[in-house]
Amino acid sequence: MKTFNGEVLFLDRSNINTDEIIPARYLTENSKEALKPYLLEDLTLDGFDPSHIKGVSAIVTRANFGCGSSREHAPWALEANGINIVIAESFARIFRQNMYNCGMIAAELPAVPLDALFREFAGEKTMLAVDTEKAVLTFTAAAKQKTVPFALQGFEKALVESGGWVEYAARTY
Repeated sequence: MKTFNGEVLFLDRSNINTDEIIPARYLTENSKEALKPYLLEDLTLDGFDPSHIKGVSAIVTRANFGCGSSREHAPWALEANGINIVIAESFARIFRQNMYNCGMIAAELPAVPLDALFREFAGEKTMLAVDTEKAVLTFTAAAKQKTVPFALQGFEKALVESGGWVEYAARTY
């Protein structure tokens, strides 16, 4: 199972598409590691610089993350950078499944608790602890802490616990 704990990057924008996650010009790369330096290179967001991803383990963003082209390269680029969890109001269907197929978490939160996370933690050095057994996310910054439940069960939980689809299939079939 991958590690999900660590520092959080807040990206306050909806509809971040797969071309912004990993630009199409890099899709000829033949390894996940080769995608690493290009993650979020084309993201347009006031105040964001791709160097902000260094040392980050989690992303909190808005609705419809991973929309656009259906490609595994987007979760691969996140994974190559040590980002194994993205928390958003919603995800593009194929992107979401690709995350779980890679043993990563695409945690969906309703708008109200997501808005509260942005209000309380964005702009501060925030750490995330993920408990996959209890399906809770714990955010900590300075003297404040907030725990938020998320859905992780069934096949998605099995994929996360196995480390992804390939590992799940090897153990199961």
